[in-house]
Amino acid sequence: MILTTTPQIEGCPIREYKGVVTGETIIGANFVKDFFAGIRDIVGGRSASYEKVLREAKDTSMKEMMERAQALGANAVVGIDIDYETLGSNNSMLMVSTSGTAVII
Repeated sequence: MILTTTPQIEGCPIREYKGVVTGETIIGANFVKDFFAGIRDIVGGRSASYEKVLREAKDTSMKEMMERAQALGANAVVGIDIDYETLGSNNSMLMVSTSGTAVII
């Protein structure tokens, strides 16, 4: 399945639009990751643990969206948008949502 943020795929005309599909993932960050991220904030540098969690959440959300597109009979998703939001008390949860248009090319 082709997944793209562009509204079309060069050289592949869209034959049929199947509808909007979404994927959502909500994850919590644990205390240990928060502690080490806090240290990174003080001394500088990247937080590899948070970056890994962000990638996993995005990948899970994209996979869910792709599965919903496949269930509609699509072979591609175009116009994908990825959003990141914090939720919960003290912003302790991260939500990653993806949306796009399922199509047949």
